[in-house]
Order: sequence, then C-alpha cells, then structure tokens
Amino acid sequence: MNGIKGMHHVTAITSSAEKNYEFFTYVLGMRLVKKTVNQDDIRTYHLFFADDEGNPGTDMTFFDFPGIPQGTHGTNEIAKTAFRVPSDEALEYWVKRFDRLEIQHDGIKEEFGVKTLSFSDFDDQKYQLVSDENLDGVAPGTPWQDGPIPLAYAITGLGPIHVRIANFDYFKEVMEKVLQFKEIDQEGDRHLFEVGEGGNGARVVVEYNTVMPNAQQGYGTVHHSAFRVEDRSVLEEWIKRMDDFGFRTSGYVNRFYFESLYAPVAPQILFEFATDGPGFMDDEPYETLGEKLALPPMLEAKREQIEQFVRPIDTVRSTKAFGKEYE
Repeated sequence: MNGIKGMHHVTAITSSAEKNYEFFTYVLGMRLVKKTVNQDDIRTYHLFFADDEGNPGTDMTFFDFPGIPQGTHGTNEIAKTAFRVPSDEALEYWVKRFDRLEIQHDGIKEEFGVKTLSFSDFDDQKYQLVSDENLDGVAPGTPWQDGPIPLAYAITGLGPIHVRIANFDYFKEVMEKVLQFKEIDQEGDRHLFEVGEGGNGARVVVEYNTVMPNAQQGYGTVHHSAFRVEDRSVLEEWIKRMDDFGFRTSGYVNRFYFESLYAPVAPQILFEFATDGPGFMDDEPYETLGEKLALPPMLEAKREQIEQFVRPIDTVRSTKAFGKEYE
C-alpha cells in the first residue's frame, strides 16, 4: 500500500474573501497562488494561499459561501490549522509582529516538544505557528520570495492539523488502521499522530473532548483537510481501500490542479486525499500567480456567467514592491 505522504492542504470558510486576502498576504506573508471558484458552487470564491510556487503541503484555501452564518468551535471539528516556520527565533519575530498588528495570540508555548504560537483571525478562525527547529521529516516549502516577511522567519508550509473529537477510540482506529498513522506521543487528552517521513508536515494532533458542545460549521471554521498522495495510481489504491473499509466516499474527482477523493471519517470530519500534481503553475506564469480569475477547462465556457456571480477582487502584486518587515 502506497501511504499518505503528509498534509496537502486545509480548506476553511471565510466571511470575506477581501479581508481574507489582506490577512494572508499582508499579515502572514503567504502567496495567493490561485484565485478561482468553488467547482461545486460557482458563486463562491476559492482562494489558495501557499508557498512561493504553490507546492503541495503548503496551501491553506478558503471558500466564501454567500450568506453562511458564523460557525462555532466545539468538539467534532478540525479545530486548528498550523503553519511551519524555520526556527524558535522565528516565533519571537511573530510575537512582535502580532503585537504590532494587534493580532490576538496566546504567546509561545511548547507542545509535544515543539515551540508553538497560537493565534486567530477576524473570523475567530484558529491557527498556530510551529517551529521546525531540530525537526526532520517532510521537507518544508519555499517561503514567498517577494512577500513582506524576512525569509528567515517566513511561513514554509502546513504543520499539524488539530482535530477535536468526542469518540476518541473510534477515531484512533481510523487514524491507525485505515490511514496508517502512528500515535507517537500523548499530553493529557491530546494525542500526536504521525505518518510517512514524519515531522511537522506529516502530523495530526487529536484532542479527546466530551465536554464542549458539538461544533457548528460556518465562517471561521475548517471545511476539510487533505492529505498528500503521490499520483493517480496511488489515489486509486486509496479509493479501493476506503471502499473496502466501508466508508462512503466521493469516488474519483478531478480538480484540475490535483486529483482527489473525499471521505467523511467521523462526525463533521471530512478528509480528502489529493495528488501532488499537476499543481498551480501550468495555467498562469510564476510572476503573476493568483492575479487573475483562473478557471479550470471544465468551467472556462461559463466564465461570463461566473464573472457575474463573483465580485472583482484586486489581487495584483507583481506591480508592487514589498519591503521586508522586521517587526
């Protein structure tokens, strides 16, 4: 069985594509590598923020569903998304930056032997920075070269997702027997799972929680998380494996930028398996990634209709010079 390689992407819901673009571009210094629409709901933007070239394992993506209410955090949800930074020193930089920009954060803490910094955005979406210091495993991505963050401190990809779950014993079986993760550490009710080459890019933190009420999905919450698989042939293996274990799945889905399988694995926990390629570089030049509305070939014929649904958002950055911000 060809296994999961680590995190591929996380997709969440925002109340405002405009504010979301500003936050990820100017606060977090992640690169918008694709401005497109939700292929299942063409009224809705789908924004992809990633490393310099949109490498798999580096992107956080967002939907802005029209009229959706705010979500509430609780148990049975993908509760937090982590991003990798190169070192403990980088976290010190981010504390100063968040303080200056008045971004709510919890200060630097240590979790499972790794220094972390948790924070939230304007929607109360939950995030965390994790230090790669002294850690091996899945290689990081390349920080956005022309962004506002000094490269020594910049975000290089996805870290662990945090899942809060009421039925831990069942979820542990899913993680270990189905998805082939291994539990490698525990701190109280929180359990650390790892897959493949390991490291921050291939971990999931699972919190056993029966105290909080059930989460309610809406803006400010995660929609789904995706794991990396090598290619179409490996994806077909996972389609068969999930079917053999009795999961209801989407079957094969071609997203143009990658190929996918979706499977709800627990209440309100939707996991996706996504191929490493083709990636985001084939339909736009590197210099202007994410600046125009990009549509996959199956939607290009509907461009006029789609452009009437989604309002224009100015995402042009190639004509702007970003100075590095050292605090």
